Amino acid sequence: MNAAATPVDLPRGEGRVHPLRVFGALLLRDVYVMRRQGVFFLIQTTMQPILFVTVFGFLLPRMGFVQRGYTSSLLPGILAVSLTLAAIQGVALPLVQDFAATREIEDRLLAPMPTWMVAAEKIVAGVLQGIFAALVVLPVGRLIMGPIPGLTLAHVGTVLAVAVLGSAAFSSLGLLLGTGIDPRQIGLMFSVIVTPMIFFGCTYYPWRGLDAVPVVKYLVLVNPLVYVAEGMRGALTPSMPHMPVPVVLAALAGLTVLFGWLGVRGFDRRAIG
Repeated sequence: MNAAATPVDLPRGEGRVHPLRVFGALLLRDVYVMRRQGVFFLIQTTMQPILFVTVFGFLLPRMGFVQRGYTSSLLPGILAVSLTLAAIQGVALPLVQDFAATREIEDRLLAPMPTWMVAAEKIVAGVLQGIFAALVVLPVGRLIMGPIPGLTLAHVGTVLAVAVLGSAAFSSLGLLLGTGIDPRQIGLMFSVIVTPMIFFGCTYYPWRGLDAVPVVKYLVLVNPLVYVAEGMRGALTPSMPHMPVPVVLAALAGLTVLFGWLGVRGFDRRAIG
């Protein structure tokens, strides 16, 4: 007669996966998907900035309609636009699909990690996409425009800080929009939110240039893109008028915390519902 089998207690923690390992695995998956869709991703996020570079940075200066020195103000703003589009689209659009049609988000919610970490992983993936888009547009824009007065890469650390914080702010905003907008209204995100943000984000003109219109100068401060564009100017073309870099970094850090908190709350609500 066989002895009855007795349950064996596993050592504490045996068979458990640390949430950070799951976080890393999900992030690697998103990076892999981004690499597989690299061409589509680049077309989606860099087409508009490159077209603006071609028209306003190459054609109009050579036609004499704008001064050639205009490129010193334009290139940092174009980098800000490319970073913004990549970060916000890279988070908002997939989330809208995941929560609506494909319900792919349910697989992630079953992962052994807190819900807020699933949302944070989306933000980190958006940061990587924003930085990557800016790194692509910078040399392409320089190549199209030709020599740019005052352009310097001496402040690489500041460029990286602005890129990281700017991508984090807009990825967090993408999380907020992706969990708060009805899938049927996603087109409104671009016409009502993104497009005005770009045109009033001091991307094609320096913030100091709005001294001539004081009301607009201070109204645009609610636009997070202003701080990314001005931060890029302060780092890449410091001879151009620009907002103080410490103010830029502080504003972007504050916006990242605000949008991140609101975005995670929205993500939790959608996940529970």
